[in-house]
Amino acid sequence: MKCREDIIAKALRLDPLSVEEAVRLYRESPLTELMNLAKLLREKHVPGNNAGWIIDRNVNITNVCFSQCKFCNFCCTPGHPDSYITTIDEYRQKITELFEKGGRQLLLQGGMHPSLGLGFYNDLFTQLKSEFPELLLHALGPPEIVHLARMERKPYRYILDELVRSGLDSLPGAGAEILVDRVRDIVSPAKATANEWLEVMKEAHKMNLPTSATMMYGHIESIEERIIHLIKIRDLQAQKPEGSYGFITFIPWPFQDEGTLLARKYSVYNNTRISDHIRIIAISRIVLNNISNIQSSILTTGRDTALMTLNAGANDLGSVMIEENVVSAAGSSYMFSGEELQSIIREAGFNPVLRNQKYEPAKD
Repeated sequence: MKCREDIIAKALRLDPLSVEEAVRLYRESPLTELMNLAKLLREKHVPGNNAGWIIDRNVNITNVCFSQCKFCNFCCTPGHPDSYITTIDEYRQKITELFEKGGRQLLLQGGMHPSLGLGFYNDLFTQLKSEFPELLLHALGPPEIVHLARMERKPYRYILDELVRSGLDSLPGAGAEILVDRVRDIVSPAKATANEWLEVMKEAHKMNLPTSATMMYGHIESIEERIIHLIKIRDLQAQKPEGSYGFITFIPWPFQDEGTLLARKYSVYNNTRISDHIRIIAISRIVLNNISNIQSSILTTGRDTALMTLNAGANDLGSVMIEENVVSAAGSSYMFSGEELQSIIREAGFNPVLRNQKYEPAKD
């Protein structure tokens, strides 16, 4: 086994670390050492003093979902009195409010409804784009693509091509949780497997469809499984065609446990601390040697933690998030205005830059 100094030198060369090397850094390095290494690597990937933020809105297509993941308080079974499918009039109202606040991107997600097929999403995307031509749809995610492919008995590429034709602009990295099937078989057994998630993203990268990647940590996974998750994402990014967007950003966030089945039935709680999230951000920057942007999830960690992560490898604070219903249903209560996000970025010593989903400066 290499000494820690040799592993650090390897990381600074942007050479890919092994699982064992990354685990050793994660376990043995003082937090300040990891932060300093991650900050140096941030400067290699995104030179300069800018840090990004965005205005968007998360609208849920439906809260009906057959998956019933053990960490989710948001979804309902079909026929439940609280179940809904968002109407076109509701979309119009929500998109108009988004535009009035300066946003153009709609993060469009929801449950995997057993009765909503590809035609529903094609019609929805086509209508939204026809009424709001400037709207950017950052929509669905690999589990929904897997679900639609099964329903339609079509390959992932067919589903993605149809959705792009109807108006899909980028594909979120939702539903990744931990990309290890031991974990997924416990927390989300009805959802896409780790390999299915990765295969959808592989097809998206071949199409040059911009994507993101995520990780929900702090439940039943081990440190080794966190590192395996990162390395699977890094290795898939290494396979993308030259010039393809691939994974534009990586976003880790801690499990929100309030009222979840994992907490109520299995006594699994989020015991992570501020230092744990900073360590996750730093090791993400270190391991993901081929992904430029690391976003700190201010929605789930709050102001002070997010501020510190900007000096631990992160270069983005994410969204004002005009509306969010999923993680907030499990206890997250952090919401910030554009002015607040910019103030936090400045306090961390960086210049705030309003951006789009491709991490390009937003047009006026």
